[in-house]
Amino acid sequence: MFAQKRRFAALAAASAVLLLAACGGSGGDASSGSSSAKAAVSLANAWGAAEIPADPKRVAVVSGGDRSIAYALGIVPVIEADYPASTSAPYTVEARKGLGITEPKLYNATDGTDFAAVAAAEPDVILGMQSYSMDEDYAQLAKIAPVITFSEKSQINDMTWQDRILRAGEGLGIKDKAQAVIDANKKAATDAAAANPDFKGKTYTYLIMHPEQITYASDGSAAPSPVDDLGLVKPANAAKFSSAKSAVSLENLDLVDADVVLIAYPFGDEGLMTQKELESNPLWQKIPAVAKGHWAILDSESGLASDLAYPDALSYPWVIEQVTPAIVKALAGKGGGSSS
Repeated sequence: MFAQKRRFAALAAASAVLLLAACGGSGGDASSGSSSAKAAVSLANAWGAAEIPADPKRVAVVSGGDRSIAYALGIVPVIEADYPASTSAPYTVEARKGLGITEPKLYNATDGTDFAAVAAAEPDVILGMQSYSMDEDYAQLAKIAPVITFSEKSQINDMTWQDRILRAGEGLGIKDKAQAVIDANKKAATDAAAANPDFKGKTYTYLIMHPEQITYASDGSAAPSPVDDLGLVKPANAAKFSSAKSAVSLENLDLVDADVVLIAYPFGDEGLMTQKELESNPLWQKIPAVAKGHWAILDSESGLASDLAYPDALSYPWVIEQVTPAIVKALAGKGGGSSS
């Protein structure tokens, strides 16, 4: 099982690294890949503006998502925030191999941003496109180096992974590389959809078993996910849920019905219900998709559960590789069990 995960991760990471190598990308140089001289960039943000020098070579990242953006762009950060769960993700491990990173410079992010460690790394620029503490951190980070971050504070929650990497590319002067990553990821989804034409138009629901509730994660207000990009669509009932109203009660489990129901238990036994408890519940068993076997449990140990809900530029092709066979299995009426 682990070997299979590694194989999928290697395919995703290798394709991204090969693409960037073709564009001229290299480890710690954010400016490589263009023979023309770069100009300094002035990038307005929600807290003011950042004056980013031409050809910044020393890039610090202050979140796991920003590390993914840097890796996807072929950049080796001078320092990274260390979040063990995301650091050990298969696609992160494989990307590091592809970039030749054997001993990444890390700071412990358990208690927030370590400003002293970031300053000691002497970055030319700080990448903060996915930092949830930017409102509190910006003033201090800006004293260290120019910060590439959101133009509006609300974007921490509603910005797509495509927009995040494009803005990062703009600030680093390599927007063409950012677009190349987006195009490569889009091709991964397009190829998978073409190989599975029966996906087109099928409805899906994605549920996550949180500690306090069963969450309808594919709600009507959610941005398109990798599953949408495979040709599936949200059912009409998705419009009854939103990020502010995402809980599904046991009495309303019939609302989750679709051609395919995907569910994940990222919190294990600490979730509202265990897998055994849910699957033995008569209300769950009566859902048409469940009764027909058109459902699948997504692997949580690898991080797929959260990466499907919140994909980024690096995880996206790996998510496509992982979720596609789960959907194939569910549509064939062989539901249940893990996708791995």
